[in-house]
Amino acid sequence: MDQKQLRDIQDMTREELLGFLEDAALLWLAHDGLWFQAVERRYGTDAGRQCSGEAIAAYSGIEAKRILKRFGLPANGGIPALMQALKFRIYHLINKQDFVEVSEKRCIFRMRECRVQTMRKKKGLPDYPCKSVGLEEYSHFAKAVDPRIKTCCVACPPDAHPEEYWCAWEFTLEE
Repeated sequence: MDQKQLRDIQDMTREELLGFLEDAALLWLAHDGLWFQAVERRYGTDAGRQCSGEAIAAYSGIEAKRILKRFGLPANGGIPALMQALKFRIYHLINKQDFVEVSEKRCIFRMRECRVQTMRKKKGLPDYPCKSVGLEEYSHFAKAVDPRIKTCCVACPPDAHPEEYWCAWEFTLEE
């Protein structure tokens, strides 16, 4: 292939770009899992979860701020801005999520299909106990969108959860 035949991302069709974004999300998730496994092998599961929580807390704040900037979402935009920002997260492309009980001051965000948990289930493994990491992730993401938003876990492994979702998070706007 010569230089003239090389393509750039800017030359991709909409379908190619969406596929590329999905691959990027899958690669991000693979990197996250491999990173966790490396820490887990060397230092144990508890250390892996603790390090993962610290990393995801920092990452979530950065991700939220970039999403706000990229899509022109308002700072301190409350629950509507948070809901929109959650739909622009990289893993939204590979997980099925929804919102219930939505109002201007509150919503519940549910992870209906989680790629990590689905893969564990296929391998006959128990649910990954991600609640502690999820608390870091969602609270830091929400605070970066609007510092007035409080995050509360409705259910997340190791908690029992209904079949229709893996985890659920309540976001409340506090004045």
